[in-house]
Amino acid sequence: MGRRRAVNQDAFYCDDTLGLYVVADGMGGHAAGEIASAEAVDQVLGMVARGRGILDRLAEGDTSEPTLRQAIRVLESAVQAATYMVFGLAQADPERQGMGTTLSALAICGSYGITAQVGDSRVYLVRDGRAMSLTEDHTLVAWQLKQGIITEEEARVSPHRNVITRAVGSRDYVQVDTHFFQAQTGDSFLLCSDGLHGYLDDDEIPPIVSDGPQNAVRRFITLANQRGGRDNITAVVVTLD
Repeated sequence: MGRRRAVNQDAFYCDDTLGLYVVADGMGGHAAGEIASAEAVDQVLGMVARGRGILDRLAEGDTSEPTLRQAIRVLESAVQAATYMVFGLAQADPERQGMGTTLSALAICGSYGITAQVGDSRVYLVRDGRAMSLTEDHTLVAWQLKQGIITEEEARVSPHRNVITRAVGSRDYVQVDTHFFQAQTGDSFLLCSDGLHGYLDDDEIPPIVSDGPQNAVRRFITLANQRGGRDNITAVVVTLD
């Protein structure tokens, strides 16, 4: 966790047996962000657990088009279920109006992986000494960069860095980015909230991850705190043996 927030509004989940890893960064006052992130993670877990049979088929090597579509749909539907739940909770309580959360999920299915993404938490793949983000930030600054409106240098100091353009729960539906890829033995993954990646350069990730999941998480949190720690910090590191 960070040094400047009294309430940690992040939530995460790790399950090596299910092959599911999730990071969520809540937003909203009166601890509503904490509720949003926790509920979203619970909903994703429940939906993925119910769709495990489809993911198992993929893990066993069934890469037919119907199975791939269904497997990706499991993750997308899980995030949509989380969106509907968080939105409903906000509508039922005036003090929770406007609450929401980012959500980044990774499912490992044997030699394959699927990500589902809303917001600006991230999933990185670390392979052959290089880190690559598998997700795209849903922020105003990311959109401005993509459109060529601002430069990388301007983005780093923009007052709009934390303006989210997509979140779980702000409406009853959200567009979910999904990504399917082949995984390899030795691959590592870093899932993290912006409380970490906002203080990191991509080339700093591989040497820290190579220290092993538990040590890496401690080092990431220490580094972010040393560099300011103005937000909640959540990191999940996964390595495929």
